Amino acid sequence: MTGNSKLAIYGALAANVGIATVKFVAASVTGSSAMISEGIHSAVDSGNSLLLLLGMKRSQRPPDRGHPFGHGKEIYFWSLIVAILVFSLGGGMSVYEGVSHLRHPVELRDPFWNYVVLFASMLFEGASLVFAVREFNKTKGKFSFFEELHMSKDPSLFAVIYEESAAITGLLIALAGVFLGHYFNNPMFDAIASMLIGAVLITVAIIMVKESKGLLVGESANEDIVKGIYDLVNKEPRVETLYFPLTMHLAPNEILLALDVEFRKEMTVEELFETINQLEEQIKKAFPNVKKIYIEARNFGGRQRPWQIETVD
Repeated sequence: MTGNSKLAIYGALAANVGIATVKFVAASVTGSSAMISEGIHSAVDSGNSLLLLLGMKRSQRPPDRGHPFGHGKEIYFWSLIVAILVFSLGGGMSVYEGVSHLRHPVELRDPFWNYVVLFASMLFEGASLVFAVREFNKTKGKFSFFEELHMSKDPSLFAVIYEESAAITGLLIALAGVFLGHYFNNPMFDAIASMLIGAVLITVAIIMVKESKGLLVGESANEDIVKGIYDLVNKEPRVETLYFPLTMHLAPNEILLALDVEFRKEMTVEELFETINQLEEQIKKAFPNVKKIYIEARNFGGRQRPWQIETVD
């Protein structure tokens, strides 16, 4: 996690607090169900930003006896909580508001303030999304944006991107609901818009739960990193056989690496230690996110089948 990740969260927090306040005021004046849902959405997003900041702070605590590998995975836990809140509070309450207004329609009022708030919200949410995407692209690899987003290990960035994308989608739906409701003088469109906003939030929450769950239970480093480590170690002349490199993200920028290496039999103990130290230095220099390396050295016969690169998923 970097300072840029925090900046993206602070930007989203500032935008959502202001927007949520204005949306609720507009909803109280106009009686719009879609505006209430949008206010709930922004309020939930504000709380989520605070939880992500809490997770970032707690994840940076140093290792201790109870957590010898550190507390990096706390950010993954809190991103999971964020996803659950988006699902339950954001999505659930929006659907409830829509159903409630569908059963008990509220008389439509002047939509002027709805339009003012919605367009202003689009401007602020759009600016927050653009900033988050720019920060994400600074660390993006060779794959497409959506592939990189799926492979991202930093919830402090991908959560903001998912939430802000859902926010803009929800604003467009709310705008359509307000417009159609007044154009046809039928509050049903407003209620349907509220339910659709809830459906968008539930969909995004499910995606975030899947992403956070994979990281929380122990997700491997990206394939290009694993392959790069394999190639780097395998070209060492004193390495006889290299088996599948095992990696796991302990935090967005902290990778644990375990290597099972069979070295040449004729090496001395001093040469073995020297080679291992050199390999560790080379790996950390080429892949700075690899913080902890454990090498199981084998200096005997009894070959097994080496790892084949093409078998990586």
